[in-house]
Amino acid sequence: MHSILSLQMNLINWDFQLFEAINTGMSSLFLDAILPWMREPLFWFPLYTFIIAFAFFNYGKKAYWLVLFLGLTAGSSDMVSSRLVKKSIQRIRPCNDDKVMVIERVRCGVGYSFTSTHATNHFAVASFLIATLGVHHKRIKPWLWFWAALISFSQIYVGVHYPLDILGGAVLGISIGKLWAIWYHKYYGGFSFQKEISV
Repeated sequence: MHSILSLQMNLINWDFQLFEAINTGMSSLFLDAILPWMREPLFWFPLYTFIIAFAFFNYGKKAYWLVLFLGLTAGSSDMVSSRLVKKSIQRIRPCNDDKVMVIERVRCGVGYSFTSTHATNHFAVASFLIATLGVHHKRIKPWLWFWAALISFSQIYVGVHYPLDILGGAVLGISIGKLWAIWYHKYYGGFSFQKEISV
């Protein structure tokens, strides 16, 4: 029991130290100008719009199923993180904790911290797209992971999430994305992108 508590305390201390190293230690005018925007829909919405348009342009009506499952992935990941996990764990955001030194670069908000819903959603979408479109468009894989990681990292830098919130959100999001991809391939058959390309 003592070893478990000790491990828990060490993990929390590591979480706090890494948060301070990113939120305070990495402070720069360049990151201050860029990273706050990466958590805004106006920043990431164009990319997902382009991906959807790409699917319809290349696969026609069959892309409706891909977009439907993509929507289910994003919707369920948001619901699980914000309504189930956060309300169960009820971890206070660093920017709302008087015991933590934080540079607030955006409005803090009143919600809980674990898991980061930004991290959950973007990793879920990345995971689903990699398991579907990424099968035959392999070049998008590292960029989708990088995209999700960058948006998630920005949550720490601006002061609204701890690193463990991001890690938990990433694991949750990847799991949800893979699960929807499995259902997509199983129940719809995951139409053959290779076949569509060769026609």
